[in-house]
Amino acid sequence: MPVVFGAKQFAHDAHTLLFALSVLAIVPLAALLSHATESVAAKTGDAVGGLLNATLGNLTELVIALTALRAGQYVLVKASLAGAIVTNTLFMLGASLLLGGLKYRVQEFNRVSARMQASLLFLATVALLIPSAVSQADAAGAAFTQQLSVGLSVLLIIAYALSMLFSLKTHPDVFASAESAEAGHAPSWSMGLALATLAGVTVLVALVSEIFVESVQKAAETLGMTPAFVGFIVVALVGAAAEMASAFAGARKNRLDLSVGIALGSASQIALFVAPVLVLISYVIGPTPMDLQFWPGAVVMMFIATMAASMVTNGGRSAWFVGVLLLMVYAIFGMTLYLLPPRVG
Repeated sequence: MPVVFGAKQFAHDAHTLLFALSVLAIVPLAALLSHATESVAAKTGDAVGGLLNATLGNLTELVIALTALRAGQYVLVKASLAGAIVTNTLFMLGASLLLGGLKYRVQEFNRVSARMQASLLFLATVALLIPSAVSQADAAGAAFTQQLSVGLSVLLIIAYALSMLFSLKTHPDVFASAESAEAGHAPSWSMGLALATLAGVTVLVALVSEIFVESVQKAAETLGMTPAFVGFIVVALVGAAAEMASAFAGARKNRLDLSVGIALGSASQIALFVAPVLVLISYVIGPTPMDLQFWPGAVVMMFIATMAASMVTNGGRSAWFVGVLLLMVYAIFGMTLYLLPPRVG
C-alpha cells in the first residue's frame, strides 16, 4: 500500500503502473480479511460469518461503483454490477468447489441456505430483466424506465431486508452449517481484534479502490480492453478479491457453508441492495439518474449464472468437477466479452 500511494503521489499519470500496483496491494489485505472472517465465523457460525464477509467485501464494489457513478461512467457501473453478480456466482463459487474438492472427495453444505440465496438471485434477475424487456418490446420512454427502476429498487431493498430478518432472526436454525469442518480450525484471534481488523482492512481496500478506479480506464485502453470487459471481468475480480480469499480458505478447510455463503450471499447482496442503492443515490450525486436497464447480454449472463448456481447447490453435496463446470461457464462469458463485447449504452 505505501508503494501504491507513493506512485500515486509522484507518478499520477502512470495509469497502467497504478492499475497493476493497486491490484497487488489488495492481495495481502485479502489475506488479513480472510483470517479475520474465519475468527468471526468460528464464534458466530458460518452463516453469520459469510454474511459479514459478504457485506464488508461488497463495500469495495460499492466504493468503486460510487466513484464511477459520480464521474457519470454508467457503462462501467452497470458492467461492474452485472460482472460482480456473475463473478461471485460462477467464479468464486466454482473455484471454491474446485479447491475444496481437490482436497476432499465429497463435501457437504446446507442446501436450504444455498437455495434461498439462489432464489434471491432469481428474484433480482427478474427485476433486472423487466426494464430491458419492456423497453425493447414496447418502446417505453426514458421517464417510464426511470420510474420503474426506482420502484423496483425499493422492492428489492425491502426483499433483502426481509431475507435478513428471515435468516438471522426468525429461522436461524434452518441455516446452521453442515458438520463437516476440520477439527481445531478456529483461529486464535479474539472477537474484538477480528472485528477491528475487518473494519480497518475494509477501509484500506476502499482507499486502494479509489486509485484503482481512477487508473483502470486508461490502463484498459493501453492494454486493449473494452469498458464492458473491464467492468464485467476486471473490476469484478478485483472488487471480490478479499471475499475470494475467505471463500477459498473456507473450502480448503472443508467449511463449504462459509464459502457458499460468501459467494452466493455476496451476489444476492449486490443484486438486491447495492444496485438499488446506486439507482437511488444517482439522483443525488450522479450527473443524471441511473436506471436498472442493462444491455441484453448482461441480463442473459446473470440469468444463466443464477440457474447454474441453483442446479449445483440443489443436492447439498459437491465434488471438484462441479466447480470445473461453473468455471467453464464463466470462461465462456469472459471469452465472449473479450472477443465480441456487447453494445452498451
